[in-house]
Amino acid sequence: MKIALGADHAGFKLKEYVRDFLVSQDHEVMDKGAFSFDENDDYPDFVFSVANAVAGGEAERGIIIGSSGQGEAVAANRIKGIRTLVYYGEREPLTQTSKVGEQKGIIESSREDNDSNILSLGASFVTHEEAKEVIEKWLRAPFTNEERHVRRIQKLDSHS
Repeated sequence: MKIALGADHAGFKLKEYVRDFLVSQDHEVMDKGAFSFDENDDYPDFVFSVANAVAGGEAERGIIIGSSGQGEAVAANRIKGIRTLVYYGEREPLTQTSKVGEQKGIIESSREDNDSNILSLGASFVTHEEAKEVIEKWLRAPFTNEERHVRRIQKLDSHS
């Protein structure tokens, strides 16, 4: 899978780890920066680059990393066609019950129901090992393509 990757200074170390992990799993990585640690850089510069690559079809998915992942997700979601999942760790398992009674975690739900195409990680809250596990789960989870989910995504994309 072709994955665009970007982070500011707060997510730089985790981004480097994630890039190497993705390459080791035979993914093609488009590294959108930061390319060095600079405490004065601004996350929108890297996030918009990742989001535009995903929205434009250059990459199938994107991963963005900042301190909490929240600001990064806000920025990414300003780009039409982007649906970002924010993940900053599960201290308690977060699940919901689907309409058929199965328990789904937030990672699976974001893909199956919302077709999330960018994962935003909070580097201040997620260990390297947690990031790897979440990324693997997120990349494996499919979109259900159910009519109701497609309809909702179309409504999101019509308001930009």
